[in-house]
Amino acid sequence: MKITVLMENDSGREGCFSEHGLSLYIETKKHKLLMDTGASSQFLKNAGMLGIDMAGVDTVILSHGHYDHGGGIPGFLECNQKAVIYMQRAAGGAFYHVEEEEVRYIGIDPDIPGDSRSVLLEGDYRIDEELFLFSHISGRKLWPEGNRVLKRRTEKGFVQDVFDHEQCLVIRQDGKHYLLSGCAHNGILNILERYRKIYHSYPDAVISGFHMKKKKGYTAEDIRNIEETARVLKETPTIYYTGHCTGEEPYRMMKKIMGEKIRAIHSGDILLQEMRGEMPDENSSM
Repeated sequence: MKITVLMENDSGREGCFSEHGLSLYIETKKHKLLMDTGASSQFLKNAGMLGIDMAGVDTVILSHGHYDHGGGIPGFLECNQKAVIYMQRAAGGAFYHVEEEEVRYIGIDPDIPGDSRSVLLEGDYRIDEELFLFSHISGRKLWPEGNRVLKRRTEKGFVQDVFDHEQCLVIRQDGKHYLLSGCAHNGILNILERYRKIYHSYPDAVISGFHMKKKKGYTAEDIRNIEETARVLKETPTIYYTGHCTGEEPYRMMKKIMGEKIRAIHSGDILLQEMRGEMPDENSSM
């Protein structure tokens, strides 16, 4: 299996574009798939530069209904005629960032859920023996504080987003399990707990943002939560690849605690090479 980072907040390869968004291209034995499409069609330019043919993609997974993960879907649909897009039905909601005087729409293009190739799910779903999607993440341990400003607009006004539109992808390949999430809005520890209820073990690797990034600095409580998350993750047998909404400062805090068990990702990186016993590309951060 091969995972290429098509879009991330920072570039790890000369010539690759970056933006506030996430997109992963994954080749398994049976599939060529995308996990998210970044905030725009820029990920398509990176795919072209990296020699990846988007016309060959057969499956798209939308991790949740935010623009920085689904903004590239309209552009993708123009260059691909066969891929099926799996999303939670709730991902078509009216999502906003609401903070002080700022009210900003952060949802996806409202036409996407109604597209003929969109499959709207309501909970867990097994695509085949390789790919499994799960949601229903109910825990609130160390729930990301940044979620507080993320709202859903209803007939009664703005309400707290509970992220029932978030889903995680599990890939089973060669006896290993890989867990992928977009932003882990439900909290990475709660996602891992849901995974363990399903599989009764830990995944071999996790690729996910941790939604710890903040614009206005970190309080003492924020730092305690970041460090506690890192301590818990360090004790698992899993390798963690993270970026996008994790934030540079939280990543540095976690790196001090977790060492080589946590690794940063950037646009153009190829992941899992070390787990396969390969040497990383000289331009990759891995």
